[in-house]
Amino acid sequence: MRHNVDGRKLGRTAAHRRALYRSLVISLIQHERIKTTTPKAKEARRLAERLITFAKRGDLSARRHAARILNDKAAVKKLFDEIGPRYTERAGGYTRVVKFGKPRRGDNAEMALLEFVRDGDRPDRKRSARKAQPYEVPGRPAAAAVEETPAEPVVEEVPAEETTTEAASEESSEEETKKD
Repeated sequence: MRHNVDGRKLGRTAAHRRALYRSLVISLIQHERIKTTTPKAKEARRLAERLITFAKRGDLSARRHAARILNDKAAVKKLFDEIGPRYTERAGGYTRVVKFGKPRRGDNAEMALLEFVRDGDRPDRKRSARKAQPYEVPGRPAAAAVEETPAEPVVEEVPAEETTTEAASEESSEEETKKD
């Protein structure tokens, strides 16, 4: 039984797995989107989420811890200067794994895209009704505010051009009647 056994072995030794996850996360930080197999993406996501949490903290200890894991100065710099500040308001869920429909041609492996979540992206999962909160889109009123306002009857306004032409035609008809 596999009670409390965490992580996938992926058919590799511990050192090989560590190097694999390191290279996947470095590529993710550099390119912000990588294509890999689904099990590798799910495992690399765990490490990437932890590193982004360190980057959100931003202190020297967190930077050294991330540098120890990544072994790439450029990746650590980008992580702490660009990616970490991007998610200061977000409490977890910085990455997503999107599965591809077609498997890899050579070995039929299920492929996935591992990418960072952008600011305006909605969560993919449907939340339960008791936990659901309206999603706010920048520039639009909140859903709760829209529901609370009473519905007003729609009044059609006559455009100004039509009003002037009608008034002009009425004046001309009045002038014609006066002339007669």
